[in-house]
Amino acid sequence: MADQRQITVAGITLTVLIERKAVKNINARLRDTTLHISAPQSINDTALDRAIIELAHRLIRRVHKRQINNEEDALALVRQVAARFPNPPVIRHATFTLTKARWGSYSVATGTVRLNAALLRMPRWVLEAVAAHEIAHAIHPNHSPAFWRLLRSVCPDTDRAQAFLAAVAWMAHSWDDLLPVERALLAQMHDKIDDE
Repeated sequence: MADQRQITVAGITLTVLIERKAVKNINARLRDTTLHISAPQSINDTALDRAIIELAHRLIRRVHKRQINNEEDALALVRQVAARFPNPPVIRHATFTLTKARWGSYSVATGTVRLNAALLRMPRWVLEAVAAHEIAHAIHPNHSPAFWRLLRSVCPDTDRAQAFLAAVAWMAHSWDDLLPVERALLAQMHDKIDDE
């Protein structure tokens, strides 16, 4: 008989069904909000609990990545932005990723543009500016003056987008330190901006 419990991971409450079996490894399968686990008889509860949380995080990220890449065709977006370049580089692949490290990246070896999934929640001009930035690296693999001239010529919103992203990063880092009244005021300011 399966052991059943509830956990909350990444803000999502999951029903976890644990079945101990004659298996060598812990296996997990996520269907909707039910996480099915098969675990070896010999594993202790502490190790199993840690593994369940790790597997839940991994599977939720995988599902989320699949959803965000279905919402927006990353390759079509990146190729549309690349068409603005005087000599558009060949972009073979593009994807939205869940990363904490950067807003985007470009691989010379594979011709792949990766964009942070959080950009999908931001104004379109910010998303396009980051895409243009990464595409410009196909021509200039550095941040030389020639890189910035090219980028600003194909994306006039470059500096504005950089300021926006710096503000987003600052806010995300500082949010917990703000007083509740300050957070409420910022939310009201956001509502006013949306109304304009």
